[in-house]
Amino acid sequence: MAAKPPAGDPVQDAPQVSPPKHAAAGLPAIGHTLKVAQRQMGLARTARTLLKVNQKDGFDCPGCAWPEGDKRHTAEFCENGAKAVAEEATLRRVTPEFFTAHPQADLATRSGYWLGQQGRITEPMYLPEGADRYEAVTWERAFAIIAEELRALGSPDEALFYTSGRTSNEAAFLFQLFVREFGTNNLPDCSNMCHESSGSALNETIGIGKGSVSLEDLHQADLIIVAGQNPGTNHPRMLTALERAKSAGAKIISVNPLPEAGMERFKNPQSPFGMLKGTALNDLFLQIRIGGDQALFRLLNKLVLEADGATDEEFIREHTHGYEEFAAAAKDADWAETLTATGLTRPEIERALAMILASKRTIVCWAMGLTQHKHSVVTIREVVNLLLLRGNIGRPGAGVCPVRGHSNVQGDRTMGIFERPSPAFLDALDKEFGITSPREHGFDVVRSIRALRDGEAKVLFAMGGNFVGATPDTEVTEAAIRRASLTVHVSTKLNRSHAVTGRRALILPTLGRTDKDVQAAGKQFVTVEDSMGMVHASRGNLAPASPHLLSEPAIVARMARAVLGEDSKTPWEEFEKDYAAIRDRISRVVAGFEDFNARVAHPGGFQLPHAPRDERRFPTKTGKANFTAAPVEYPRVPAGRLLLQTLRSHDQYNTTIYGLDDRYRGITGGRRVVMVNPEDAAELGLADGSYTDLVSEWRDGVERRAPGFRVVYYPTARGCAAAYYPETNVLVPLDSTADTSNTPASKSVVVRFETA
Repeated sequence: MAAKPPAGDPVQDAPQVSPPKHAAAGLPAIGHTLKVAQRQMGLARTARTLLKVNQKDGFDCPGCAWPEGDKRHTAEFCENGAKAVAEEATLRRVTPEFFTAHPQADLATRSGYWLGQQGRITEPMYLPEGADRYEAVTWERAFAIIAEELRALGSPDEALFYTSGRTSNEAAFLFQLFVREFGTNNLPDCSNMCHESSGSALNETIGIGKGSVSLEDLHQADLIIVAGQNPGTNHPRMLTALERAKSAGAKIISVNPLPEAGMERFKNPQSPFGMLKGTALNDLFLQIRIGGDQALFRLLNKLVLEADGATDEEFIREHTHGYEEFAAAAKDADWAETLTATGLTRPEIERALAMILASKRTIVCWAMGLTQHKHSVVTIREVVNLLLLRGNIGRPGAGVCPVRGHSNVQGDRTMGIFERPSPAFLDALDKEFGITSPREHGFDVVRSIRALRDGEAKVLFAMGGNFVGATPDTEVTEAAIRRASLTVHVSTKLNRSHAVTGRRALILPTLGRTDKDVQAAGKQFVTVEDSMGMVHASRGNLAPASPHLLSEPAIVARMARAVLGEDSKTPWEEFEKDYAAIRDRISRVVAGFEDFNARVAHPGGFQLPHAPRDERRFPTKTGKANFTAAPVEYPRVPAGRLLLQTLRSHDQYNTTIYGLDDRYRGITGGRRVVMVNPEDAAELGLADGSYTDLVSEWRDGVERRAPGFRVVYYPTARGCAAAYYPETNVLVPLDSTADTSNTPASKSVVVRFETA
């Protein structure tokens, strides 16, 4: 039997702390997985559902975007993927009666954990202007409200259309088509807050904003550098690929401010040996100071240049541009400055260099630890420089690997969810549909919040996600949202964004990945693109949580008909009936999707073309892979302050909180903790177990405060601290963003500690 949702918010006043773990997965992961799944789904539903996760005839995990190989395990999921599935396939329901019992003011006081635990939303809900609680509304009335608000705008650019990475290719393509036919490029998405820095750097350097490696490349690599990433919690199935690479002789370097259990040892639950002993993954752990990565890679590049015969001269001559300027900048790299920026020792860096020089095939993987700083884009460019020096792009076992965090976030961008679309994409879209798409760039996430704050935008429509919970500068963002005339959220479950709304608000409940999708033409499937450019089908196998749910493509199609009316010649009704019709259109608009329906029918799907990987062809402005040179940057922290990074707990996926524990870090029963190096804590007079307010400092002089955090002595890098988001999003200034990409700088926040 599934358990009932919690009636009240659990008390988090006294989190318990034990020593951090030194291995990930194993028996504890299996036990925790089954416990969570049974609590949400019951035993029979758990078995029926989990055995379909990531299978060729099943559904794509709604969690991370890590790829699957051609040969699948019976249990092709990780602990956190199982949690994501359990939360979506839960038997708990949020009915109209729930909203009657819980006024908006009550929802606003609840934690994200409590909101998410209530279950699946069963009917469209409407919060009229001036009302104190949501009420049930028909779909027809909901779409009429949206049409009324959008048609009343002075300009289409006063509307914002946000997309979460869970949205399927079919829904994303329809969504951007509707938005552009409506007349705006205001298509902010969750990429703006995570891997936008990766896309910005890679587009400039190799000509495509995606990773260049496959799963097979990881298995063939001599050296894998994992920088600014915690696979054990955020991409657990990646540990299996690293284990296989190790068994083939690969070396692994981890670059991170915190030691992470998953990189220390992986106890693979798929094998008896893994369960008992596991595999040590790290060959070298570089415990870098937050934001010191550019300095590290710059010095490594200098040292490679100085080593005899270490560069791939033929590759550099035939395939790259800008080498001389880059080499001149690299030669100026300074040991003393690098040691200050990184907190590393000279022997550690020299050991890393030796491993790089010994490797003929090197892959660098990274995630938010590299992408959410002011200097993120130049940092990733420096990573690319290292790979170009030794010809490590466009050959097996080598390349760039930005590890995406949400299951179709990369696919959504491929489908056109982007505020700065290319002219070629818009030309193809216009030709196919006979429309005239706007050419002026739209707003990304940060600019969208500013537009709401300043009254330049009046409607926010969110296709999934938790916009309020995911964005920075919480007080500023929530005040901006409340200025909107209408906020609309397409959702499966409750989150903070349903409690912080515009003057009017709608919740549109939708099918999840686990749900069967039956339309007029019969049972449908959707498609997704994983982190390595594989496109495959996803088919739910459960009866929908309610007969009142609509699929995301159906929601977009019906909204488009209501808003655009008879003026639109797009066959929205046909698209709702049969998603194959959508894929036919995608095949004629999006490069790489030719003959889409036939190719995706192949079990396991197909791989998208990638010119740098496939042909060593680089579609940049120069026609070659570009070396780059930029001044070295790293955060300078005043005395008496620390540099804070926001991060996830192990019981968390993005802003979805599955529980109040962080098992690998030894923290249970609470989330308001701040991890501080004991030596830093002693200098600051912070006792282990004491409580403190975190106050961020930035150039605008505004006080941003997160109160009541328990100090946890933890082996972080000196000068650095860590705490969970979204609780610490309040500390991240809206205007503190990465150069070029405009991604919030959530990994480098200067904070002081104030105790009562």
